[in-house]
Amino acid sequence: MDPTVDHGSPRAAGLTIGLLGPVTGALDGAAIDAGPPLQQAIMAMLAVRAGRVVTLAQLIEGVWGDSPPPSAAQSVYTYIAGLRRAFEPGRGRREPPGVLARTAGGYRLNLDPGRIDTHVFAGRADAAARAAKAGDLDEAVRELDEALPLWRGRPLSGVPGPFADDERARLEELRLTAVEARADALLRLGRPRDCLAQLQDLSRGHPLRERPRELLMLALHGCGRQAEALTLFEQTRRVLSEELGVDPGEGLRLAHRVVLSGTGGPAVPDPLIPRQLPRDLLAFVGRSREIVRLRSLLDPWDEAPPHPFVVICGPPGVGKSALAVHVAHAVRERFPEGQLYVNLRGGTPNVARLSSHEIFSRLLRGIGTPDDAVPVDEDEAAALWRSRLQGRRLLVLLDNAADLGQVRPFVSAPLGTAVLVTSRESLVAGDDCVQLRLGPLSDAEATAMLSKLVGADRVSADLGQTTRLARLCDGFPLALRIAGARLADRPDWTVGALTARLTDERQRLRELEAGELAVRSSLAASWGALNGSSREIDGDAARLLGLLGLLHVPDITVEAATALSGSPSYQVERGLERLCDAHLLEATEPGRYRIHDLVRLFAGALMEADERVRPLRRAIGYYAASARAAAVTSQPHRVHCAYPEVVERGRRFGGPEEAHDWLRKEEPILLAAAFQAMADQDDDIARAGTAIGFALWWYQQRAYRVADLVALGERLLATGRRLDDPVITMEGHAHLATGLYLRGDRSVFQHGERHLGLARQLGDRFNEQRAHGNLASTHVKWEQYDDALEHALAQRAIASDMGSRVGELYALLTIGRVSIDLGRFDEALRALDEGAEMARRAGDGLRLVEFALARGRALIELGELATALSVLTDASGPARVSKMTEVGCLVYLARAHRLLGQGREAMRRGSEAVALAECMGSAYWLERAVKEREAAGPARDSIST
Repeated sequence: MDPTVDHGSPRAAGLTIGLLGPVTGALDGAAIDAGPPLQQAIMAMLAVRAGRVVTLAQLIEGVWGDSPPPSAAQSVYTYIAGLRRAFEPGRGRREPPGVLARTAGGYRLNLDPGRIDTHVFAGRADAAARAAKAGDLDEAVRELDEALPLWRGRPLSGVPGPFADDERARLEELRLTAVEARADALLRLGRPRDCLAQLQDLSRGHPLRERPRELLMLALHGCGRQAEALTLFEQTRRVLSEELGVDPGEGLRLAHRVVLSGTGGPAVPDPLIPRQLPRDLLAFVGRSREIVRLRSLLDPWDEAPPHPFVVICGPPGVGKSALAVHVAHAVRERFPEGQLYVNLRGGTPNVARLSSHEIFSRLLRGIGTPDDAVPVDEDEAAALWRSRLQGRRLLVLLDNAADLGQVRPFVSAPLGTAVLVTSRESLVAGDDCVQLRLGPLSDAEATAMLSKLVGADRVSADLGQTTRLARLCDGFPLALRIAGARLADRPDWTVGALTARLTDERQRLRELEAGELAVRSSLAASWGALNGSSREIDGDAARLLGLLGLLHVPDITVEAATALSGSPSYQVERGLERLCDAHLLEATEPGRYRIHDLVRLFAGALMEADERVRPLRRAIGYYAASARAAAVTSQPHRVHCAYPEVVERGRRFGGPEEAHDWLRKEEPILLAAAFQAMADQDDDIARAGTAIGFALWWYQQRAYRVADLVALGERLLATGRRLDDPVITMEGHAHLATGLYLRGDRSVFQHGERHLGLARQLGDRFNEQRAHGNLASTHVKWEQYDDALEHALAQRAIASDMGSRVGELYALLTIGRVSIDLGRFDEALRALDEGAEMARRAGDGLRLVEFALARGRALIELGELATALSVLTDASGPARVSKMTEVGCLVYLARAHRLLGQGREAMRRGSEAVALAECMGSAYWLERAVKEREAAGPARDSIST
């Protein structure tokens, strides 16, 4: 019993419902009014799913289909109210309904399925099938003799709507199967006369259904009426030929041979039951959610027919076939007439895919059709296939489909048969298709798989290296299987030894080969299908994949891919979507795509060396131009490095917020592109990479990306030296000095001095005053105030002389801060007030906040605590523009509150400052925040008397 289902309510103890005929209900033995036909339709839907929630949308669709009237919802409410009155006539007006309950998702009938005739019938039919399988034919007959009299006529008689139509077809199929099962059991028990009349009625009512006529032939034979049995066979052969253009199936032919033999052998020949599934893998692990989903489709809990067309799609090597086989084995008991399997070879390297005739031949032979009876014409073969499936419960696994066209002729099977397909392509456009997209294994699942392949002891000896190996394999089962095979073949290797070999991207695909297994060939089959296609879109997608392999970025947008390819945007977007359909690319959100590392490595090898430079120049140039535009737009009051020149066009932004959001989202991509470009041997590409790095300078300071600033600065400096470019080298020193300053690394002085020296050599007055300003801040951090003041005054003099407002503002800020530290408060306030006024006139919000924080600090030192608190409180909102200003404001607010005796507020602000400093990883601010929090002591306010 499903624990998620509410199977009953005490008030429903006397309620029964009948659907196997006209819809009826009874309460404690007395008939209830089921209402008009539409209300009966609602009642039937709730009864079939007793204990389960049925949504309002499902009720409307089940009654009216795709064209409900505007009043449909109100009508459902009316019918629900009518059913509640019928089910619980004694319920008070304010008493909540217990039998037909309203839930957040819809309505639920709280009734034991054992009180609904359709559930009782299905349960007894299943019990009969189990008894027959166990060899207890008498018990099987007893169960069916109890089940079949439950039928009172046409099920859901007079009930309208799509749901009722579908449910009638399902129930009628169950009844026919039950009658056939009863006759089969009686014939095996040697009681042909007990089933003769019923089989005659069934054959007359269903002249194209082969199984009843097969059983009727054997019953006539068992009663000594061989001539009638042979006449029946000829009549059946003629009807099938005239109506369907097919010959009798294997079962009829076997029955015909029994009759012709004249023997009294077995009344029913043992049917041919195909069991063609490949063996389930011993190393199969994980996929719990996917297995639950697939089992719910192929083996529904409510005994509904299995879904007719289910697809597992995903990239090459992700484990589609293994999952399909595993699930097929798990549900095989639901398909007693057998399981068929065909490898369609849609993605098998260097092997032609199967034609429709070859597939029909294999499937029809699998259910007993002789070779010479398989029609050559595809339409005739399809008709024979559907005819043979009538009344059968078969699972058909079509593995490795090339596309929807290859499987479309085989998926329109009668209800009861399920077709499970695996494909690298998306097949969701197929009729009645439910598609499950399969992704890589998680780290835990991949580790478990490796443990099964090479042994738990070997894996657990170095779990860190095992996790790294799983990630180098992208979590793809094929790659993991190859890695496991290589380790199993090399017992002297540690997991770390193979991991080290896979770390080299140039050799990774070569290392992932073992015997006939190879990641490269698996990927090549998918790419080759696109490249060899006559469709223009496939050829465009194949070329685009090679280009995408050139960029080593986490994901790519349509705009960036357009720059990379040099083709029109609409054409590129079509190509990207086609690659997604082929599962060589993954859409992470609209307009953004991700390529797995193994696919990228394969794709990168598709391009010749002389074909890579121009696309990379375009793409890196696009990133550089876009990053520079975003930096200037998001921080218009800062001076941004305009070197080196970028000729490509980039993205444009409508305002600071849009530009900042773009930088925040694209930062990982920009960093990856910058590092890749700066490592490139093409000088133009390397220079464009430095332009990306310089464009990120202000954003990374504001976001406090210390590690990235340092790493990027080191690479910028190395690139400038390699290119023998003094400007890039100078800017690299400045960039690296910023990161070292924020990290608290004293080597910042060396790079600051080199920045200043190169600026003087180049005659670059702006960078000279900028270097003085940065050195001044550096000396302040290490409490070398006299040196700091000297550099700050030098910066102001140069900035004033050349008319650089930004330089003068920074110099005034530093002079104010240094003067506070030197105890020269009047000088500090004059510098800060002058600078604040300049920042206000310029509209420079960031500098205005910094002047306010410095002024608040000066007022605290002067003992003007109330004024300081007011200044800092006003600045607390704008201070959130940067993590450094925000943490500084919190520290100074905590100090002001503490000195005013406001301990509780001081503790709150100090704790916020500690949390933010820890998040930033700033030892400088963490030390000051902790000091203030501890100084606040117990969270209490002083009391004046």
